[in-house]
Amino acid sequence: EVQLVESGGGSVQAGGSLRLSCTAPGGSFDASGVGWYRQAPDNECELVSSISIDGITWYSDRVKGRFTISQDNSKSTWYLQMNDLKPEDTAEYRCAADPFSIPVGVGCWGQGTQVTVST
Repeated sequence: EVQLVESGGGSVQAGGSLRLSCTAPGGSFDASGVGWYRQAPDNECELVSSISIDGITWYSDRVKGRFTISQDNSKSTWYLQMNDLKPEDTAEYRCAADPFSIPVGVGCWGQGTQVTVST
């Protein structure tokens, strides 16, 4: 199992921006890609975006046009740029490898980075 570490969360007002980072302390690894997940209290885990090793991106309808996923392979780091944040984006965000082959719930295991958006 690949260990990934998230950072960059915080508290912002609606309309604000945050950039989350996901790093692999162990360096490069073999995976089909990386996904960003989120889970709000009393809500199910949700895959919000993914990027394959060859750069193909996917976004959920809830974040499309506002979030941008990217990767820096040289740094084994993945980013989630979040613009025009809304209160409903409030959740704990996590990243996970192989989003195309793991159950969605697995992507929300472990500790992530909290994003809180206020009105």
